[in-house]
Parts: sequence; structure tokens; C-alpha cells
Amino acid sequence: MENNIILTGDRPTGSLHLGHYVGSLRKRVQMQNTGKYQQFVMIADLQALTDNADNPQKIRDNIMEVMLDYLAAGLTPDKTTFLVQSHIPALYELPMYYSNLVTMSRLERNPTIKNEIKMRNFERSIPVGFMTYPISQAADITAFKAKYVPVGEDQLPMLEQAREIVNSFNRVYNCDILVEPEAVLPDSDSCNRLVGTDGNAKMSKSLGNCIYLKDDEKTIKTKIMSMFTDPTHINITDPGHTENNPVFLYLEAFSTDEDFKKYLPEYANLQEMKEHYERGGLGDMKCKKLLNSVMQEYLAPIRARREEYAKDMGEVLNMLRKGTEKAVEVSNETVNEVRNAIGINYFNDKTFMDKIFK
Repeated sequence: MENNIILTGDRPTGSLHLGHYVGSLRKRVQMQNTGKYQQFVMIADLQALTDNADNPQKIRDNIMEVMLDYLAAGLTPDKTTFLVQSHIPALYELPMYYSNLVTMSRLERNPTIKNEIKMRNFERSIPVGFMTYPISQAADITAFKAKYVPVGEDQLPMLEQAREIVNSFNRVYNCDILVEPEAVLPDSDSCNRLVGTDGNAKMSKSLGNCIYLKDDEKTIKTKIMSMFTDPTHINITDPGHTENNPVFLYLEAFSTDEDFKKYLPEYANLQEMKEHYERGGLGDMKCKKLLNSVMQEYLAPIRARREEYAKDMGEVLNMLRKGTEKAVEVSNETVNEVRNAIGINYFNDKTFMDKIFK
């Protein structure tokens, strides 16, 4: 039987932004709507605690914010199972088993972890929970036997380590219980890691360079009009650079040829506009105005859905509760199989019990 299970999620440390959306959220909605997949979407509050243990209120405040963003983006409870990580017992138990199969040196070599440690200035004061993040993530994926994991490019090292853990477990315990996951990447390079509005290599809540899914029209316009572009493009007549230019990277991620017909018909497509900018004669403000038009149209229905769902937060919470209950049942089945494979399911092991009562 073909495995069509998806597992993905986000840390509830703030509302979701465009980086989350193009990085994996848009892909989740697309895959959900094909009707071909069984999808689990997790609010990863345990992983958020790894670097917010002294401020749990931050996580508590954002659980429902993230849930609203999921619904606003187009995920629905009839097609996707929503769950809260901390309420799934399997996600405490499985990391203990997996941690015995991973060396400390391997964790330290994980590029994603190394980059996050540097970004957060942990140096050697690294919380153990943060260091074992890849093990926790492997547990999340394998608990639901997920084959597909929509992620951004920066998460590929984490997924590679999850595959190593799967292979180690199945080899050591001579079984094929755990499923080796595959990454599902965004559709284009510009979506793999959307830059911040300040030109920083990554859109990040902590850097304050985000456009959020819930931002209103005025806020979106303000952020776009103040967006970093090409510092060498001082005069309109100057040749400009489109590579690594946030305005053009956002247009690559969101604009279509139809947008040009509607908002800037003097160009047939983005490529024509890029060529004009690169040879000189096209100002940044004109480019930003186009981007603002594109983003306002793109985000308006997302914001409207969010506002509609927010009218009944009790029902939103109920969606999350029901999904979590379902996720507990599914993941408990995996844990039972894992215990049997290791040989520690003592009270349900007939061979073990027969030796005791022979």
C-alpha cells in the first residue's frame, strides 16, 4: 500500500509570515487539496520551548495565532489533522529511544543546528533540548509514519538526520517499522528561503523583517515601500541588480504574467521588467508599487478568512483539540510497534509472560 502521509509544522513563537508561507505552507495547501494525502500539521510548542523555556507565555500566546494562520492559508480540518506537539505522549517517548542511536558529534555537525546556535549566540551555553532538536523532529515525523515532509531548503540537514535515525533503528532492531521521509521543497529557488524586507538572508520574527499573513493593507504597503533594494541603484538611469534584490525575489515568488497585464502592462512578464531594471531606466518606486499591488491582492483573501475564523475561537480550539486526539491514537500505534521491536513491551509480550508464569 502506497504511503501518502504528510507531517509538517511550525514553532508557535509568533504569527506566520511570508517566509513560512512560501517555504512550506503554500505547498501544504496544494497537497491537501489534491485529495491524495493524509496530512498532519503540528504546532511545535515543545520545540519552541528549547530556546524559550524562560518565556512560556510567548508560546501560549501564539498557539491560536498559528492555528488561525493555518486556516487562513487554506488548510481545513476536514482534510488536514491539526495537533499540538506537547499533547502527544509518543513525542516524549520516541526521542528517548532514538537518542541512543545518535552520537553527540553527529548532532554538533548538523548544519541547521550550527547555524541556529550561531544566530542565537549560544556558543557553549546550548540547552540540551535545543541540541537534540533533530532527534525530536525525527520523532515527530516517524510517529505518524510520514513519507513526505514539506520544508524549506534550510531544513534539509534535519531531514537527512531523521533518515539516518530511521535507518539505524530499522537496522539495529531488524525491522521495517519506521518510514524514511522525503522532503517536499518549494516550487522555486526564491521560495526556498525568502529574504527579509531588510535584505537579510532570512525572514525572521526576531529580526523584525517580516510581512505577516495577518498584516493589514496599510502595514503591508509601509513594509514594501521601505523595502531594501539595490544600494548601487541610486539614480533611475543607473543599471540595477535584480539578483538578491528583495523586491524582485518577492515578485518571483508571488507574481504571475496576469499581474503584469493588470498592473503594469508595459511589461509582458517579470523577465522583461528585470531586463529594464538591469540596463537602467527603471526606478525602485515603480517596482515597489507593482509588488504592493500583487501582495495586496494575494493576501486579501487570506486575511479575510482569518478574520472570519477569528469570530468563533471556540470552534477553532475545538478543531485543534479533535485533531490532537486523533494524532494521539495514530502515534500510540507506532509507539507500540517500536516497543515490540526493541523488546520492551513486557506486559503485552506473550513470550515474556510465558517465561514468568511457566
